[in-house]
Amino acid sequence: MIFRHFLLVTLSLCTFSAFSSTTDGCTRKAQKIQTQIDYATQHGNNYRVQGLKKALSEVQSNCTEAGLKAERQKKIAEKQNKVAKREQELKEVQQSGRQDKIASKQQKLSEAQAELKATLIE
Repeated sequence: MIFRHFLLVTLSLCTFSAFSSTTDGCTRKAQKIQTQIDYATQHGNNYRVQGLKKALSEVQSNCTEAGLKAERQKKIAEKQNKVAKREQELKEVQQSGRQDKIASKQQKLSEAQAELKATLIE
């Protein structure tokens, strides 16, 4: 009985992930904007609705998978550069022996690494 339930859940998840992988990035982006439009409309934020409708129109007119891929690669490269910079800063502080600055630099490095990880997951 438990195995059957597990199998049903697993098959459902596989079906859902297969469906979501067939939805292209531009469609997902437009759907996210439409969700924001719906939320802003419900809350009477007309200026936000106007801006979001313009953004939706731009996505529908100009979005390409190649453009999204290039944009994502650019974000990843920026985050990687930030991590490298934070690593270098930490290394310099460690070499200087400034114990009072090490924790701060380590925290900044951890934040940069988390940002990179989040960008890679998107």
